[in-house]
Amino acid sequence: MQDLILLGLLKEGPKHGYEIRKTIEQELNNFANIDTTSIYYPLRRLEKKGLVTKKPGRKGKRPAKFVYKITQEGEEVFEKLLNNNFLIFQRPVFNVDLSLYFLPLVKSGIAQNRLRNRLRGMKKIIQWLKEKRTQLAQKKRSYHLLAIIDHQIELTKADIKFTKRLIKNYKPFR
Repeated sequence: MQDLILLGLLKEGPKHGYEIRKTIEQELNNFANIDTTSIYYPLRRLEKKGLVTKKPGRKGKRPAKFVYKITQEGEEVFEKLLNNNFLIFQRPVFNVDLSLYFLPLVKSGIAQNRLRNRLRGMKKIIQWLKEKRTQLAQKKRSYHLLAIIDHQIELTKADIKFTKRLIKNYKPFR
């Protein structure tokens, strides 16, 4: 996934590492957990594979930084990764499922309280997603981001529905 993201961002145009990290943190991390601790190691790896090139670049009086650019081979690999990604049918993994597995070990009152807190949190997420959607709807070229937001809203609504039903039908084990 990391190669797909880095190559995709560079397909949009040449960027330096900080710019890539900033885009991931400000945009992509809203939808996926992506580690940006070391962005330069994977960029070097892509460079060694011949998928990206780097050249020193300078803006104004600032010190020179490396600007990364996708190669033709990198574009071909990106297309392949992107097309394959559309066809990955992995079930999503939700952290709450692990908690549900151990639900019999949680005291009844605590479990009910945690589920209600989760429900409140998901309602806040829906509100945030709707606000984000309104902001994005005003921007040009945001259809892809709107599609992600709509997908996240539908998933969160389903989770809210499930959690409400679980709270209603919860039978303590202790």
